[in-house]
Amino acid sequence: MASADLPTPRTPEGRDGLAALLARPERAVVALDFDGTLAPIVPDPDQARAHPGAAPALARLAPHLASVAVVTGRPAGVAVRYGGFAGVPGLEHLVVLGHYGAERWDALSGEVHTPGAHPGVTAVRAELPGYLDRIGAWSGTWIEDKGGRAVAVHTRRTEDPDAAFAALRGPLHELAETHGLMVEPGRYVLELRPPGMDKGVALAAYLREVDAGCVLYGGDDLGDLAAFAAVDDLRKNGMPGLLVASAGSADSPPEVAEQADLAVPGPDGVVALLEALADALD
Repeated sequence: MASADLPTPRTPEGRDGLAALLARPERAVVALDFDGTLAPIVPDPDQARAHPGAAPALARLAPHLASVAVVTGRPAGVAVRYGGFAGVPGLEHLVVLGHYGAERWDALSGEVHTPGAHPGVTAVRAELPGYLDRIGAWSGTWIEDKGGRAVAVHTRRTEDPDAAFAALRGPLHELAETHGLMVEPGRYVLELRPPGMDKGVALAAYLREVDAGCVLYGGDDLGDLAAFAAVDDLRKNGMPGLLVASAGSADSPPEVAEQADLAVPGPDGVVALLEALADALD
């Protein structure tokens, strides 16, 4: 497939980013969110699995690039298992930045490096069930333990996910502040985690580490906007970049597509884009 078969970004910055990736792929980093981008959104996050074409498409593309990275709020090891990324030929240099960069898995070593549990998260995890009962959280609200670096509260299973989400925002912000944490909103989820790390910080640090010459970042949710902002800052300082929104579902936050250079229809569209890039570079 020729580069003419690739979708055309709607912005000049996005077109420049795509052109730079195709012209010098050996300097390019492709970085992608996991849930909603490489994996379809499902009611139970423990049942999420990468699109069956995701790992094969990344394996075709990765040898052309400086690096491929997955940047996720999940624990790194969980994203590796749910993505089926370990031991895939072609992905020997894949990096997974988990917990918004607090954890890291490298395919070369197969090891996860983590700073350990945060005391505020440990305290909130113990307090949260009783706290939700006291504030009258909607039936169907449930807690996801994301390891020692975050805990999340979901409203997708409630009778009215939007109303349940809105009712929780204030109380959970108060609880988070009590324990020195911040709240990261997402698609029917509020995640309590330590401040100072987000996908933008993690992505920018990784791009410096590998001396990237350009970057493609793809995401689908509000937590990805920090990475979008980091790429935008880099573009203002001369590094070409392409922002891709995995959009199309009814509950996709409109802000992500609005700020992207290119929108594709969910994980199916992301995989198709990766395959088209691999075709163009083969």
